[in-house]
Amino acid sequence: MAIAWVKRNIKAFGGDPDNITIFGESAGAASVSLQTLSPKNKGLFKRAISQSGVGLCSWAIQRDPLLWAKKLGEKLGCSTDNTTVLANCLRHSDPKDLTLSYHLQLTHLPIPFAHALALSPVVDGDFLPDVPEKLFANAADIDYLAGVNDMDGHIFAGVDVPAINRPLVKVTADQVYHLVKGLTVDRGEAGANATYNIYTQSWGANPEQEVVKKTVVGLITDYIFLIPTQVALDLHLQNAKSGKTYSYLFSEPSRMPIYPRWVGADHADDLQYVFGKPFATPLGYWPKYRTLSKAMIAYWTNFARTGDPNTGHSDVPVSWPAYTNDAKYYLDINHKMNKNSVKQNLRSRFVTFWNSVYLKMPQVANISQSELTF
Repeated sequence: MAIAWVKRNIKAFGGDPDNITIFGESAGAASVSLQTLSPKNKGLFKRAISQSGVGLCSWAIQRDPLLWAKKLGEKLGCSTDNTTVLANCLRHSDPKDLTLSYHLQLTHLPIPFAHALALSPVVDGDFLPDVPEKLFANAADIDYLAGVNDMDGHIFAGVDVPAINRPLVKVTADQVYHLVKGLTVDRGEAGANATYNIYTQSWGANPEQEVVKKTVVGLITDYIFLIPTQVALDLHLQNAKSGKTYSYLFSEPSRMPIYPRWVGADHADDLQYVFGKPFATPLGYWPKYRTLSKAMIAYWTNFARTGDPNTGHSDVPVSWPAYTNDAKYYLDINHKMNKNSVKQNLRSRFVTFWNSVYLKMPQVANISQSELTF
């Protein structure tokens, strides 16, 4: 409804109703992705940007809403035997009580954080008439730019394995395997073993702690963000008619002083540069960060104006080629961009594993959140 309002009214504000771009980050990025997939938005906007999140992410859709409705109902004193009675009770509950009845644990989670988010969109037969992966034809004429940060999963990995941020605390191989097992319950022991093997095959007999901790972050980043984003880019490309597709990896290391030195770009680290913070608060940033911010603003605004991040009112440091079937190009975004920043086949070994090898294994369970109490 908000997008339709913009479409109807933006001309009065000097905007072009035929050239609307929506963009978002994290949950906002998944929301943007779902907006492109919903038939409700046909013709309402022209382009979309998803930063660290797409509608295919495991956390973007709640696949067991009744389970959570009952959990919330129990907290609020609703009868949970009859779904009609339960729904009415939830509708008439005090909004504050309803909100507070869901509490997300951040310590000693019984399952990985990636499976612990309850309040996500559902396939409702209306806004989402089917599961997201079957709706990409609706985005055939939308230009789509999507990507992730190279350590997007770091903050979430710190919830699952707190020791990754403690220099004096070791992460053991058993802890890594336990995390893998929690992420791969749908493929059982075979899935856990195969996943553990591909992520640890470069370890050697006695891996350094930095290597082990980076492996944990890589695994979580892949699972929560990178793999689903690559699938979304491929599906957008396969279904595209006039819509163009662009892929990026943001790799400027985090500026958080409390993090270990090996930490790359964490979740949301890209936002400060897209929104020009190094210019708004210059004393907090080195000149190299303004170089990065200027480049990102140029790519993003050019894309919004023309559908091509290279073409518009702003100069860019290097030409960013589209993501195509012939060459799966992506732009590696940081403060020192040049022709070598254009790369291909992002983490292809892991993408192939998750999207081909892993999916061919027999499914032994659903990724259920029923173990989670709150």
